[in-house]
Order: sequence, then C-alpha cells, then structure tokens
Amino acid sequence: MIYISDKAKQKVDALRAEGTLASDYFLRVSVVGGGCSGLSYKLDFDNETKPKDQVFEDKGIKVVTDLKSFLYLCNTTLEFSEGINGKGFYFNNPNAARTCACGDSFAV
Repeated sequence: MIYISDKAKQKVDALRAEGTLASDYFLRVSVVGGGCSGLSYKLDFDNETKPKDQVFEDKGIKVVTDLKSFLYLCNTTLEFSEGINGKGFYFNNPNAARTCACGDSFAV
C-alpha cells in the first residue's frame, strides 16, 4: 500500500479545486535511478493506467505505481509540507536505508 497524509490529500484536493486537474487524474508515483543516494522519487499526475500498474486508494486519492517501483515504495506515505522550510510533496519511506540531505533521493 502507498498512503497519503492528510496534508497531501488537502493539497491534491486544492489542485483539483483550482481546476488544474480533471477528476479522472490520479497520482503516479515511481522510483528512478539518480540523485546523490542512487534512487529518486518521481511524482506526476496521470490519467492512463498501464497493464502491470499497482493501484491503491487512500483517503479518496487514487495512487498508481509500476510493479518495480512498488518494491521500493511499499508502505510509503506521501506527505506535504509548506512554509519557509517546506518541501512541497515528499515521501516518508520506511524502506529507505539512507536519504540525502534534500530528501529527494534514497538508497535501500
């Protein structure tokens, strides 16, 4: 499962309310190579699923990931922070053995 924090849900709902996202769009989360720790998160809005996608829903938000990325993302929570030190969307990943200082990449 991939989880959504209350603040992340509020931000996604706000983006939809602004009219920037159609109601059929969902969050696509993936892991790609790169970053100072070796792996990086990728977060997009998408409206097309692929045959081997893993589909979850938490707090009314649909989250989709490819099978390979799910191996790294199992039990991860998508968070949102704002303000002077805010990061925007970020991931709280219990599978990460280490992360970089900026929090954009990780290693397992």
